[in-house]
Amino acid sequence: MSMDRRQFLKIAGLSTIGIGAGWILSRPGEFLEASQFLQTKEFLKAKQWAMVVDMRKFKTEEDYKKVIDACHKIHNVPDFGNPKDEIKWIWSDTFEHAFPGQESEFMPEQMKHKPFVLLCNHCENPPCVRVCPTKATFKRKDGITMQDPHRCIGCRYCMAACPFGARSFNYRDPKPAIKEPNPEYPTRMIGVVEKCTFCEERLAKGQMPACVEASNGALAFGDISDPNSEVRKILNANYTIRRKAELGTRPSVYYILDIPTSVVSGGESNA
Repeated sequence: MSMDRRQFLKIAGLSTIGIGAGWILSRPGEFLEASQFLQTKEFLKAKQWAMVVDMRKFKTEEDYKKVIDACHKIHNVPDFGNPKDEIKWIWSDTFEHAFPGQESEFMPEQMKHKPFVLLCNHCENPPCVRVCPTKATFKRKDGITMQDPHRCIGCRYCMAACPFGARSFNYRDPKPAIKEPNPEYPTRMIGVVEKCTFCEERLAKGQMPACVEASNGALAFGDISDPNSEVRKILNANYTIRRKAELGTRPSVYYILDIPTSVVSGGESNA
């Protein structure tokens, strides 16, 4: 069959794109750096992504569950059913464990025992990136700290360097522990580290992180370098804290505390 030069170049170009897309999907850890192939015209971008967690809006166990389940389901996070093999991208823990050194024996009981939503802090100065020998964990220009499972050799240096316990190691094959696999997101393998990625694959499609969408306004996400962004406006209007800020990692996740009215007013609650 005869074919002119223009037809040949068109088919060759489509084949190249197809190979590129296949490479992106078959090498899940590297599709992140090549995500330009998958970006739509509406893809979200920022100079420095940041998140604000408003703990005043987490009232029931269901509020936490919706946020955690949204993240874990869409990212094929396995559930082995036991703490020993636990894999987590988002989880919850009490104030004294989440913010050691900031607790006080005289702090309100409501604050002391309230669970906090925790995740990778996507630090501006991430120690995990510095210690990784294969660059499996790396930092993007927009502030997202990434994890490439295909470069990961399972040394767990990044886990030792992370002061927030935000990384999980697959001691077992995670695939059998995924009840309903999401075909649009790659699964991992035994012997690699994984963690939250601020839903970078959703940002590339113009979507907000899954946890933000499921939180009913309890989580805010945006460009902290933009004074007109939602996160900047929230930070300007509320007192916030960050986890272990004294270490100098400069976390990009901020927390608005659920302080009882009596503490703020210095008197009895108006409730």
